[in-house]
Amino acid sequence: EVQVVESGGGLVQAGGSLRLSCTISGFTFTNYAIHWFRQAPGKEREGVSCISDRDGITYYADSVKGRFTISSDNAKSTVYLRMNSLKPEDTAVYYCAARFYYNDYALNERCQRGYDYEGQGTQVTVSS
Repeated sequence: EVQVVESGGGLVQAGGSLRLSCTISGFTFTNYAIHWFRQAPGKEREGVSCISDRDGITYYADSVKGRFTISSDNAKSTVYLRMNSLKPEDTAVYYCAARFYYNDYALNERCQRGYDYEGQGTQVTVSS
């Protein structure tokens, strides 16, 4: 059974930083695309970032470019989202989602595709 577990959320003042973690078990942690989404109350879910290991692609939403950094540690089966210069509008529940691929299928477009596994989310609250 694949499990996706997010952690690292919390309350932080504007301008502060947090590092979210997404740890995945139950699947060999390689050849993947892992996404971070967020959803604020009353708003649609927004794709924040994505990392695809086989083709080395990372993606950031315009709203977080230059402030957020996605990275991975395959040995720990974990993807991180480092969030700097946080703003009140970053307040949301952050979700991690994953899809694992076979061979070189869909290289260079994996961050544009969907996912198969999703976590329960972690709350990030940024106070002004």
